[in-house]
Amino acid sequence: MQSIRNIAIIAHVDHGKTTLVDKIIHASKIFDAHQHFDDLILDNNDLERERGITIVSKNVSVRYKDVKINIIDTPGHADFGGEVERVLKMADGVLLLVDAFEGPMPQTRFVLGKAVQLGLKPIVVVNKVDKENCRPDEVHEMVFDLMFNLDASEDQLDFVTIYGSSKNGWMSTDWQKPTDNITPLLDAIIEVIPPAPSEEGTPQMQITSLDYSSFVGRIAIGRVKRGTLMEGANMSLCKRDGSIKKVKIKELQVFEGLGRVRVESVSAGEICAVTGIEGFEIGDTLADFENPEPLERIAIDEPTMNMLFTINNSPFFGKEGKFVTSRHLRDRLYKEMEKNLALRVDETDKEDTFLVYGRGILHLSVLIETMRREGYELQVGQPQVIFKEVDGQKMEPMEHLVVDVPEESAGKVIELVTQRKGDLLIMEPKGDLQHLEFNIPSRGLIGLRNNVLTATAGEAIMNHRFVAYEPFKGAIPGRINGSLIAMETGPGTAYSIDKLQDRGVFFVEPGEEVYMGMVIGEHSRQNDLTVNIQKGKQLTNMRASGSDNNVKIVPKKQFSLEEAMEYIQKDELLEITPKSIRMRKIYLDENERKRYGNN
Repeated sequence: MQSIRNIAIIAHVDHGKTTLVDKIIHASKIFDAHQHFDDLILDNNDLERERGITIVSKNVSVRYKDVKINIIDTPGHADFGGEVERVLKMADGVLLLVDAFEGPMPQTRFVLGKAVQLGLKPIVVVNKVDKENCRPDEVHEMVFDLMFNLDASEDQLDFVTIYGSSKNGWMSTDWQKPTDNITPLLDAIIEVIPPAPSEEGTPQMQITSLDYSSFVGRIAIGRVKRGTLMEGANMSLCKRDGSIKKVKIKELQVFEGLGRVRVESVSAGEICAVTGIEGFEIGDTLADFENPEPLERIAIDEPTMNMLFTINNSPFFGKEGKFVTSRHLRDRLYKEMEKNLALRVDETDKEDTFLVYGRGILHLSVLIETMRREGYELQVGQPQVIFKEVDGQKMEPMEHLVVDVPEESAGKVIELVTQRKGDLLIMEPKGDLQHLEFNIPSRGLIGLRNNVLTATAGEAIMNHRFVAYEPFKGAIPGRINGSLIAMETGPGTAYSIDKLQDRGVFFVEPGEEVYMGMVIGEHSRQNDLTVNIQKGKQLTNMRASGSDNNVKIVPKKQFSLEEAMEYIQKDELLEITPKSIRMRKIYLDENERKRYGNN
């Protein structure tokens, strides 16, 4: 019977988690000499690599001194809360990775809080101690204070700290004495993290995540809680509604290195993948055939935002995407719900429109970005916050917002946040930056990042996490400026864009195809303005001296997907195709807009 350690890694975006796992894998010599691979093995989808965030947790295992260490990667973002909780259920300990300069960040706090509640034993790794201005001892104190504030037990507060630089491939118990390998960390894992408990008795396994293969269908992944699972055995699947379904295990696989290996049986404490089971959900229990006992289900945080998803019906529909019909959209959203626990999809009275609920702008934008890369065309409406009614009082979700900003811009940031009903809680220097903490309604965050980055010349670092539902704070001013709207369909000309430059900022450039009703710029005033950018210059055969100068046009304003989602107004939609992101009015015809706008 081999000894197993199951450990989850918690770290903030960009603190070096994925690099550290790469180094652990190297240290245990999993790769054969002939195998070539890229860096950042874990961030395997393009979107994760580009954004530098982990969205879907992955499992890797290494062997060290006859012990098998299962490393479970956790998402580092509060928007993926559903994912975090499930992952921690499989672990017996956590590796908390913090940057030696930045220290623990607000979103690390979210995941760490869940781990502390579950009673997991932590090991703290202070990474990047080779950077200048780093302050490893202070960061160690900060982690202790954070654990204390999260109500950690005596045993959890007595944590081991390892210092090092995963980029340079070394770890040590003393940051002033670098080593040349990362074995001190592996030794600490084996000493500190308790072995996976192996209970005897009838088999039990909770399904905590799933995988999909086009050959065998859906694959259930989880940790065996008790007993032994056997290949070919008949089992019971305990569902959410209390019903029990009889199923048969076709194949069992355990994680070995970066892949999976087929085995005949899996005993308690090991994480495994089961194929051949149909109709399961995350949270269901695989139990004994004769007397099944379900495990307690995982409670998932509720969504705080919703958005309208609808098919693309703009004049340019179907030009760039493969999947454009409502059936495609519907199937894709329901497929996503199977994996993405914090997501909810409701049908509306129109068959081509769905209401999608998620944990925040990032959570929803990752789904939209994934879909457009797969070839979908769709339109989404303005993100809306979900309100609740408690004892006759209107409640709204509140978030804890942390901004680190250069001192000279702190005043502007405070002003922007307080305009949106944010309350300043803490203001203190942190290195050469001002550290600000606020409580702010979730709806106040929509569009805030854009304004803060503009006001601070892009130097602000913002993070936020959901706290709780609190009484409604009153109206928040939205975007002040109106939109510039295209009057006709066709490519814009440099001549007409040049003549209209004093009217506002354009989002399109000469030669770009636009259609009637498309939002092509931001008006310099509060009202919307319909403009004609297709007009060419009237040509004559007379040369007017001095008037034929070259046209000088300000470059167009580019939006990322999240910025565009935050920018649009109530009466606007965002058209998303594999190649373009366009903003448009819901009613393209100006007369229709007037008719519906005055009601």
